[in-house]
Amino acid sequence: MKIENTKAQMRKGVLEYCILSVLKDEDAYVAEILDTLKNAKLLVVEGTIYPLLTRLKNAGLLSYRWEESTSGPPRKYYGLTDKGKLFLEELSSTWNELQTAVNIVTHQKKSHHE
Repeated sequence: MKIENTKAQMRKGVLEYCILSVLKDEDAYVAEILDTLKNAKLLVVEGTIYPLLTRLKNAGLLSYRWEESTSGPPRKYYGLTDKGKLFLEELSSTWNELQTAVNIVTHQKKSHHE
């Protein structure tokens, strides 16, 4: 079993959650999304993020619009749809439950029952 595969699977799920979270309060374009993730030490390459954004858009969770830019070509801004907002709420509660559960399991001291 390769550790890389397991790590990739873990990252992929978390990444979708993080991308939706980045867009929770305001729309952003790809460079902004990447910067936010990088600042959080979540390293993502552009090649990884585009297929993810496309998948989230095709699932009806994201929408996008083009906006003129003062520096260079127009930018594609992504935002959450209503479905995306609901999906994010569900993911947040699932994440919190998972985090709690994982912490309990991984920090558990083995106790022998008398």
